[in-house]
Amino acid sequence: MKHFLLACLFPALLTAQNLQLTEQLGKTVLYDDIALSPDGAHVAWVQSTAATTSKQTYIRGTTGNAPAAMVNIATTGERTDFDPAWSPDSKTLAFFSAAGEKDQRQLWTVNADGSDPKKITHLKGYAARPRWSHDGKQIAFLYIEGAGGGGPLMAAPTTTGVIDTAFHNQRIAVLDIASGVLRQVSPGNLHIYDYDWSPDDRMFVTTAAFGPGDNNWWIAQIYKIDIAKGNATSIYKPSLQVAVPRWSPDGKSVAFIEGLMSDEGFHGGDLFTVSAAGHDVVNRTPGRKSSVSSLFWQTPDRILFTEYVGGGSAISELTLANNSVRTIWKGAEGLYAFGNFPNFALSKDGKVFSVVRSSYETPPEVWAGPTGEWRQLTANNSGQIPTWGKAENLEWTNDGFSIQGWLLPPAKLESGKKYPMVVLIHGGPSSVTTPEWPAGFGMSRAIVAALSSRGYYVLLPNPRGSYGQGEAFTRANMKDFGAGDLRDILAGVDAAIEKYPIDPARLGVTGWSYGGFMTMWTVTQTNRFRGAVAGAGIANWQSYYGQNLIDQWMIPFFGASVYDDPAVYEKSSPIHYIRKVKTPTLVIVGERDAECPSSQSYEFWHALRTLGVPTQLIVYSGEGHLFLQPANQTDRMDQTVAWFDKYLK
Repeated sequence: MKHFLLACLFPALLTAQNLQLTEQLGKTVLYDDIALSPDGAHVAWVQSTAATTSKQTYIRGTTGNAPAAMVNIATTGERTDFDPAWSPDSKTLAFFSAAGEKDQRQLWTVNADGSDPKKITHLKGYAARPRWSHDGKQIAFLYIEGAGGGGPLMAAPTTTGVIDTAFHNQRIAVLDIASGVLRQVSPGNLHIYDYDWSPDDRMFVTTAAFGPGDNNWWIAQIYKIDIAKGNATSIYKPSLQVAVPRWSPDGKSVAFIEGLMSDEGFHGGDLFTVSAAGHDVVNRTPGRKSSVSSLFWQTPDRILFTEYVGGGSAISELTLANNSVRTIWKGAEGLYAFGNFPNFALSKDGKVFSVVRSSYETPPEVWAGPTGEWRQLTANNSGQIPTWGKAENLEWTNDGFSIQGWLLPPAKLESGKKYPMVVLIHGGPSSVTTPEWPAGFGMSRAIVAALSSRGYYVLLPNPRGSYGQGEAFTRANMKDFGAGDLRDILAGVDAAIEKYPIDPARLGVTGWSYGGFMTMWTVTQTNRFRGAVAGAGIANWQSYYGQNLIDQWMIPFFGASVYDDPAVYEKSSPIHYIRKVKTPTLVIVGERDAECPSSQSYEFWHALRTLGVPTQLIVYSGEGHLFLQPANQTDRMDQTVAWFDKYLK
């Protein structure tokens, strides 16, 4: 149930069209945590709908026509499954489920045909990412004993008493399947973010940092952990962020992604290798006009990886002997195998892929098969038909950069008529907008569909700071938040107006997280926009530094802490230019947002109200940076559309 604080809301302008779209998108079947058996014969995933929070594990063969089958667990109440993982012999699937235990996940196993489900743990605490040892006798997973987890996207817990006296670090736990004995093998003072078994099952390679874990991912190093001894040795201290450490098949080297990354779980950068001893660090993709998002070390001389390219994705193959890269597949979709929302998996021999495919025109479904010969395995969304316009790729130049974005037109266009346009700026800033069916991820994407279906053009730009055009492009807004990227966006607005029937007098701007900051920043720098909706934004980088729970992310972007260089924070703070704002602005935030605290939204709203600028503030009770309650997700979309209807129509 939602509660609105500090706001006198205008009546919700829900039309029959709004309700129909909400119901349509709410019925969209979503597929997450896709996992392919090593032999390529079976694919598993976690299935849900956009309007519910329950999730169940499904299994299907990659050949034949037998439908997918849900793994049956005897339980009462809502069931939420996570992280399916196949055994090396492809005969058993392990997965986490909170079936019958509310928020407590337990590890389950089931046969490849879905039979004989067994609960094999009795955990008390947060657990995630199970991975089998190569000999199939053990399962490792990340574990925070006696405490919750999930990262800074989740709602921050209530904090009272003495602060910073203890950290609940996420450790690697190893379960011996035969005996049921569970032991934690990584040092208690390290928070483990990601890990991989060594080929001989004697060590782990990890990305890790000393606690607190939610804050220190941005300064994580690559460690080797001796399982028998329980000690950790750093083999690489990066200059930026690292992710996805993976052993070579011969155990002699480790591959990983390094780059400027603003959010844990949203990876992008260059592909690196380092020897297991910590020597011979090599950037394997220097200057490549893309951002590597995940990797698979197939043979000692071959690494397969996914990468963002422009506003789409590619699957490419690196030959280490000569550092040559061959692109195997490229398309206007988003592919990523590791991180917060994995949708891509690979068989052991690299010949079979499984992927969740979707675009603005086609709803998500599971596909599998050899590259270029993928076959659709599910059809749960076959009845879904877009009620919004067909997306178009839009490219323009600014300040010497080639910029790309996606433009959705109104669902229906009339000759001779001009239409309003809303610019939707992605979060990050180290992220990218790729074509996806507008449901899921807290229904944030649904705003795109809602606006298009109600007669708006929607521009989704990928300005400097985004993934998809190489590290130099991703780093191009360091110490320059809001300045160059806003120029890129405004140039995109001009390009869209020049090419399409868009009314320049009816422009809106919105975004979430960094996109929320950019919305606040935009209305302080220009009066071109007649309406704005700032979601989970940042009004004052100086005060934000001391309020948020993840301040380590800011150092690479600003170059120093706010206490060492306050001026660089002040120059990009919207509040510093607040008296220039004329644009009516709706401000939205979650009550317990750890990444972009609600106090930032309050500060911006309070200033606008004091200065007489039309504004509203909506604070959603109990929500974090990622909204989890379907009712709140839907209301956020409706309030956003209603605001633009009020000021742009």
